[in-house]
Amino acid sequence: MKLIFIRHGDPDYRNDSLTEQGEREAKLLAPRIPKLGAKEYYVSPLGRAQRTARIAMEGLSEKPETLWWLEEFSPPTRRPDSPDKDHVPWDWYPQHWTTEDILYQEEHWTEHPVFVKAGIAEKHGKVIRELDSFLQAHGYEREGRMYKAVAANNDTIVFFCHFGLTCLVLSHLIGTSPMILWQGFISAPTSVTTVVSEERTEGNVQWRCTAFGDTSHLYAADTFPGFSGRFCECFSNADERH
Repeated sequence: MKLIFIRHGDPDYRNDSLTEQGEREAKLLAPRIPKLGAKEYYVSPLGRAQRTARIAMEGLSEKPETLWWLEEFSPPTRRPDSPDKDHVPWDWYPQHWTTEDILYQEEHWTEHPVFVKAGIAEKHGKVIRELDSFLQAHGYEREGRMYKAVAANNDTIVFFCHFGLTCLVLSHLIGTSPMILWQGFISAPTSVTTVVSEERTEGNVQWRCTAFGDTSHLYAADTFPGFSGRFCECFSNADERH
């Protein structure tokens, strides 16, 4: 089975929609959607993902189903250097999070005091339980760090969602702390991340990511990926986010 996670277009966070650039990106994504051969489509309840799906799937007979757990994973978090301001869980300066060994640990990252105070473990657990319930309904049952192919299939399922949520899901599927993915990877607006099941011995499944944040549909249209979610390549780059 293939799980395809598509990030929304360039976001207008204030209005929970897309910028003009995001609208263009979603239109450039549209020709790619039918080629995915998806059996089912799902979408986050947030406006920017809904708008992206609506534009990208225009003309298709299928309509995406909204799943609450696909919304961005953004519980308000007070990081150590900014205790009086809310941040999303992955917005840490490298010099702070890389010194915390617990944040690298798959089974203990939610136990960091910052995340304990934010109630991250409970919120993370709700999402992961929904994910595993979804996969079980589609033929793959969690067993330890792997999955059992109860009803193996070659279906392709598409999710229109968010960067933070995609990393959280992927970290559970491959067995690592999401901090590694949140901090070490980035998926640009309308980028496509593909995860596939592998059943090398009958009934035993692991998941592998064959592409993370693919934006080839933008380059094919001579369009550079948006910068949303990234930070300055050099600190002296005044026109890039710091």
